Amino acid sequence: MRIKIALGIWLLGITLAWLAVAPPDLGLWPLVDAQGAASGWWRLRQHAIYLTGLWSIGLMSLGMLLALRLPLLERPLGGMDQVYRLHKWAGISAAITTIAHWGAKESSGWIKALWGRAGHPEREAVWAWLTDSRGLAKDVGEWAFYLLLAMVLITLWQRLLPYKRWRITHRAMPLLYLALVFHAVALMPLSFWAMPLGLLMGSLLALGSLAALWSLAGWIGLRRSHAARIHAVRLLGDGAPDAPVEVICAMPPSWPGHRAGQFAFVRFDRSEGAHPFTIASAPGALGVGERGESLLRLVIKPLGDYTRTLHQRLRAGQSVTIEGPYGRFDGRGQAERQQVWVAAGVGVTPFLALLEVRQPGASGPAADLAPVHMHYCTRDARRDPLLARVQALCAQAQPPVQLTVHSAAQGPLLKPQDLEVISGPLDIWFCGPQGLGDALHAHAHASGPRPWRLHRESFAMR
Repeated sequence: MRIKIALGIWLLGITLAWLAVAPPDLGLWPLVDAQGAASGWWRLRQHAIYLTGLWSIGLMSLGMLLALRLPLLERPLGGMDQVYRLHKWAGISAAITTIAHWGAKESSGWIKALWGRAGHPEREAVWAWLTDSRGLAKDVGEWAFYLLLAMVLITLWQRLLPYKRWRITHRAMPLLYLALVFHAVALMPLSFWAMPLGLLMGSLLALGSLAALWSLAGWIGLRRSHAARIHAVRLLGDGAPDAPVEVICAMPPSWPGHRAGQFAFVRFDRSEGAHPFTIASAPGALGVGERGESLLRLVIKPLGDYTRTLHQRLRAGQSVTIEGPYGRFDGRGQAERQQVWVAAGVGVTPFLALLEVRQPGASGPAADLAPVHMHYCTRDARRDPLLARVQALCAQAQPPVQLTVHSAAQGPLLKPQDLEVISGPLDIWFCGPQGLGDALHAHAHASGPRPWRLHRESFAMR
């Protein structure tokens, strides 16, 4: 819901700023006058070109700013994972408005075929020093349109490219954005630079351009990056190909510490780039390393080509870059609501840290914690390498955590309706596969007199 509201407010602000400089009546009526001139249609086309163009470059500017991973955006949006969700949907929305922009431009042939050129408005003035650049700006905009469309399709079809190649391809987006800034500045009517639209678009284009240059320089997250080393590596469970790998990292003094439930961008290999992984340990739960460093745990499930070979590549003593921490998945909620945790598969990792906070002797206050109903969904409880640890942590948790295990191999899968047995309004914290998350989301919106609040951790960073 926050994503929809944020996009709606963003587009509304741009629309209102445009209406402030547009003609009061927009000049649309009549669409075709008594002499057969399609003045209204031409004006409608012109307005559509301008407004969709403003929406498109405005949404792309938003995407550029969100890509900086600014921690100040986490609180209003609900975590860095939600910042990336907004980034993704800003890109998709930009592609849609760009298609509308292109369609409005190409509609001139349709209008000419029906009514001819009669009533076609005069070309509006632009910055004098850019008058000779109109043709180049149009060509740049057309080619950028095709490239933007291709990049969005690649992002949506995640299986088309592995993460590494997608990341390299996605790094071209700042260059594409800068090309579209030139397109917008060169073709935007001079009248649009008046207040308030000029101030708004000038600010967005300037900030977006700075963000693009920051990205091209490789400075995103640099101030929150820390040079750590691998303390220990081990393969969990029975050593099966799909078994998760546990990586203990020794953190430098610059590490600010983390809260249970947070994640970090971890780069084991410079050529691969950073991947988001949940920190699967509470602060101080692992003690300190031999050099006095604080330790944190990552539990990584082999889900792709890169993660499947991690246990073979990593060795104790190797350097690793960790950027963060990020996220607001703290497993807490309102006192009047029942707290419910739903973990599925590797989505159990943030809950491991949240459970460690509740252990006897754990550092940090536990006075504001509430009892929890936890549901753990696994493929096969008999082979699950993390289940025993989850059970042990739940058994000793204070305040108590009531655990229910749903094993696909031994029984039915968890359904949203299964949570109805818990009375009263619910705060549901979910981390796991998208399908179950979508089902919980749909049920939460239809929960009626007993409303559910769903807090969902998502690592769909593309």
